[in-house]
Amino acid sequence: MAFTGSPQPPVLKAGCRILASGNWELETPPHSCPDPSPAYLDHALEFTKPPSGTDAVVVARDVRKSYDSRPVLRGVSFTLRPGERLALVGPSGSGKTTLLNCLGGVDRPDSGSIQLHGEALETLSSDGLARLRRQRVGTIFQFFHLLPTLTAAENVEFPLQLLGTPPAERSARVDALLHRVGVAHRAHALPSQLSGGEMQRVAIARALVHRPGLILADEPTGNLDTANGENVLALLRELGDETGISIVLVTHSLPATRICHRVIHLRDGLIDREESNPA
Repeated sequence: MAFTGSPQPPVLKAGCRILASGNWELETPPHSCPDPSPAYLDHALEFTKPPSGTDAVVVARDVRKSYDSRPVLRGVSFTLRPGERLALVGPSGSGKTTLLNCLGGVDRPDSGSIQLHGEALETLSSDGLARLRRQRVGTIFQFFHLLPTLTAAENVEFPLQLLGTPPAERSARVDALLHRVGVAHRAHALPSQLSGGEMQRVAIARALVHRPGLILADEPTGNLDTANGENVLALLRELGDETGISIVLVTHSLPATRICHRVIHLRDGLIDREESNPA
């Protein structure tokens, strides 16, 4: 991609740089990245100190939501900073997925407010919410939700087609991300030809390809075996550190919360308690 201005954008940790516009870009590696080593996995599943940025990516205030007169969220408030990883945990029915859907503009709260990158979601039309999701949010699902008739590369490219990104730039971004997540050699495979771990890596690349500021991950390891789940968590943490992206992770797995800076425990639609990195 061409850059405006004479100096090269500064390097942001390994394999990533910030563009003059403030967006981030992964540098294309020379070859496919292998699975994280056991030593890296040990490091990646340790707590890390939260980032120091102060501008909020998400501000949720007294969010409430009911279905068929049954309260699901009963007044949830929190703030998410740039580069911060936040885990939402709790028993089934505690409101985790409903809150995630409200953050992504898929569901609308009955009351309260959610600001995403400074935009109040309650003031946006359905088209406005769709625009915000396409441009500023990436989503990772438990069951991958890859389009079955598209190859891995085409699945990753699809969000860029919706944004009208030029073909040459689409190709460069897709190639860089497939290399980065370690599945470049599977670029032309259909989802039915991929393993569960490979499908989730493709889904992670798809969630990142449009360079959002926020990733919403709904049980991203819930459909994977232990080894693949640990690899995916390590990858999410490393990509979060490289790009400065914020992540909200819904999980039933307490070990998965160890890649996050904060953990919010939900119960009966309320925040029961919150834990921070003790380091």
